[in-house]
Amino acid sequence: MIDPRRLRILRAVADHRTVTAAAAALYLTPSAVSQQLAALEQETGHTLLTRSGRGVRLTAAGDILLTHANAVLAQLERAEAELAEYAGGAAGEVRVVAFATGIAEVLAPAISRLADAHPDIRVRVRDAEGDESLPLVLDGEADVALAVEYRGAPHEDDRRLARVPLYAEPFDAVLHASHPLGQHPAVSLAELADSDWVGPYPGNPCHDVMLLACELAGFQPRLVHSSDDFRAVVALAGAGAGVALVPRSALRGMELKDTVVRPVSGPAATRRVFAAVRRGAEQHPLIKPVLDALAASAAGLSTTG
Repeated sequence: MIDPRRLRILRAVADHRTVTAAAAALYLTPSAVSQQLAALEQETGHTLLTRSGRGVRLTAAGDILLTHANAVLAQLERAEAELAEYAGGAAGEVRVVAFATGIAEVLAPAISRLADAHPDIRVRVRDAEGDESLPLVLDGEADVALAVEYRGAPHEDDRRLARVPLYAEPFDAVLHASHPLGQHPAVSLAELADSDWVGPYPGNPCHDVMLLACELAGFQPRLVHSSDDFRAVVALAGAGAGVALVPRSALRGMELKDTVVRPVSGPAATRRVFAAVRRGAEQHPLIKPVLDALAASAAGLSTTG
């Protein structure tokens, strides 16, 4: 009989591509992970992993088992949810990871809602970008992720995660107050092709959104200055260091000294925000109220399709 705990280890290795990284995510030693994988291969009678460069990849048999592992682990999440509901378990802690603007715009208001409607649910918040938050949920270090769509993000039909769409918003162009295009009601990105740019670091989902928008406009942005803090990005644009694309909600309440903000004409960069949990956990009596509160807080935030 296959031990479901070993299926969780197999999935972690498939996600992280190395035994060492999977072990760190699961708070195990690499030798313990290797032993569990060897036991799983003995249970199944198949070789499940093969070396690939400095990492590992699943064999055909491993891929087959991983498909079933995702289904089994999702069903175990559902079982835990139903048992918690049976026990009247709407009391306890939910760990939520979210990016900074998402915390301010959605998560903090959701916590206020929960305090009124579900005072026995405690939310523990951790700041993390979308590309960091989803692995934290899959590894069991967080229960809910507030994330942004990005290149390489798990698709909506990913069997490991259940997603709740929250809102979508455009990125606006931020220019120095003296910029000639600042006199226009809207800015075409193609007109900024020769400019220096200020933006997030590679790996930040907003960096991917910026790159894709510029690619669609026919150019690669010359990223000269990098910061993951949009206040710094706006300050640099205000100093004339370059132009920037900033999510509209990140500009709310920000001091826009020496800058002008203009919508983007034509195909615009868009930040699509969603909540994600391990598949099967979306009906857990602790997690579902959090998802409902996030959806209620996000209602009305969408300003683009």
